[in-house]
Amino acid sequence: MERKTEAAWRIKQCARLTGIATLLLSGAALADRAPFDPDSPWLLGDWGGYRSQLQQDGVDFQVNYTLESAANLAGGYHSATTMRYTDQWAFGTTLDLDKLLNWQDTQFQFTITSRNGQDLTPYLNDPRSGGLSSVQEVWGRGQTWRLTQFWLNKGLFDNLLEVKAGRVTVGEDFDSLDSKFENLAFGGGQAGNWRGDRWFNWPVSQWGGRVKLNITPEVFFQVGFYNQNRNNYDRGNGFYLDGSPTLGNLVPVELGWKPLLGANKLPGNYRLGFYYSSVDGDVWHSYDRGDYGQSAHAYGGYVLAQQQLFAMDGDNTRGLTLAVQAVMNDHKTSKTDNYQSISLVWKGPFASRSEDEIGLGAARIHVNDDYGRMQRQVNNENQVHDYRNPTYLPVQKGSEYNYELYYNLHATPWLSVRPSLQYVASPGAVSQVKDAFVGGISANINF
Repeated sequence: MERKTEAAWRIKQCARLTGIATLLLSGAALADRAPFDPDSPWLLGDWGGYRSQLQQDGVDFQVNYTLESAANLAGGYHSATTMRYTDQWAFGTTLDLDKLLNWQDTQFQFTITSRNGQDLTPYLNDPRSGGLSSVQEVWGRGQTWRLTQFWLNKGLFDNLLEVKAGRVTVGEDFDSLDSKFENLAFGGGQAGNWRGDRWFNWPVSQWGGRVKLNITPEVFFQVGFYNQNRNNYDRGNGFYLDGSPTLGNLVPVELGWKPLLGANKLPGNYRLGFYYSSVDGDVWHSYDRGDYGQSAHAYGGYVLAQQQLFAMDGDNTRGLTLAVQAVMNDHKTSKTDNYQSISLVWKGPFASRSEDEIGLGAARIHVNDDYGRMQRQVNNENQVHDYRNPTYLPVQKGSEYNYELYYNLHATPWLSVRPSLQYVASPGAVSQVKDAFVGGISANINF
């Protein structure tokens, strides 16, 4: 019995010594991650190992910089426009409250963003009507500082149910898709891009939240509730926390499926959603002599299907992924009544560049016929029919088409650089504006 006790004691001592040695070795390795280390996930390094240790303890810091530049190579409304540059800073902290406070399955997120610079897109479109998509997606929603995330997420019943509440953005939970495209028409939250007067994506936050039911590890159903307040959008109100005046609520509903298919466990992301906004909006077909005779609530639906098609050499971190998206909006209050896109992303196209990506996408954005008729009626009332007349309101009819090809160079874990080419056909869906050919360079830096 004593020999067994002694043997057990020796085993425990060996385990302790092994653990201490592992900790020391890992600490030494982390301490080697100095600023600008090409193997570090952060440009500023691991702070002598403290940053990784904080992550393990439940405190994760994020400092990210995104830049997007674009130049008009040919066409557009102002064909001589030179390059424009825009950027975004994001400062965030994620707290694992399970580790910090023993609050089981609870996370807290705090993020502040700052957008700056100029956008090329307005120069591609007729300024009297404006455009539809954006060739520099990070520019939108005002060049200002914002409180973008301030929320608590709590899992209940062993994470069968999740409740999230606070200052949130809709697209982080609904119609969500990761994307490296520079054109707005290929990222996530497309339902919000074409109903931006109701559905506010990043970086605009509002009071709200969502309830999520994890039916299986792959299937979920969620419902969101978001305060509708135009003050949340206005520049200078980035830290506006008052919920008044409340105009109504946005309620999205979504069924999702995130499978791992086949022997290589190829990831998929499938979402079917519907949204309803109780905020009244002008009904376009009721326009008459400068006024709208009717108002109505807004609603719409969306489909997102993303699936990796194959893995390269059995490695599912490399391979080709297909994404198809579509949005349908009501014809009464929406300027863009439908949208569709398809994109292909090939990750790790070369064995020597396993983290690089090649992306190719095409999108169609259609203008509501009733909106175009309203524009023609305005011109008739003003008795202006010559497109060259400064008071003429260009009629937006049919669709704008956006195409993009990019190569994402994964230079280091903390730096990615993406040259891209974009083609915008019928900018703003105005037939008199020439198609535009745009060259761009974007980058992400993780500090």
